Amino acid sequence: MEILVIDGQGGGLGRQLVAALRKAMPGAELMAVGTNSAATEAMRKAGASRAATGENAVAVACRRADVIVGPLGIVMADALLGEITPAMALAVARSRARRVLVPTNRCDTLVVGVAAGSMTALVQQAVDEVQAVCAGR
Repeated sequence: MEILVIDGQGGGLGRQLVAALRKAMPGAELMAVGTNSAATEAMRKAGASRAATGENAVAVACRRADVIVGPLGIVMADALLGEITPAMALAVARSRARRVLVPTNRCDTLVVGVAAGSMTALVQQAVDEVQAVCAGR
């Protein structure tokens, strides 16, 4: 199974996701794609198997991924302070992959019904869900 982690800005959430996934699933194929080089480098350093940057990299990786993990904003054009292009959001939304999105109430998007929790707890929930998807549950 190929797990794709997408993030932007400084790559902080992506870095946490990659590190937690690498620890929980040491043999997993983790592809990291950043909307910018700083995000890509943060995820690469955290243990991604492969890494790339930019709009086309998102589009290509989404076609190959079995699971896509990242902040909720990766499915919304202009999210992450404008770093998610319409083409990126469309690629994620149209992918055949199972999407595991971490809800964040940032960048003018508020997700109601989501209990406030630490980013660490949200990352762990995302990792648990990715493990379940990969196990076929």
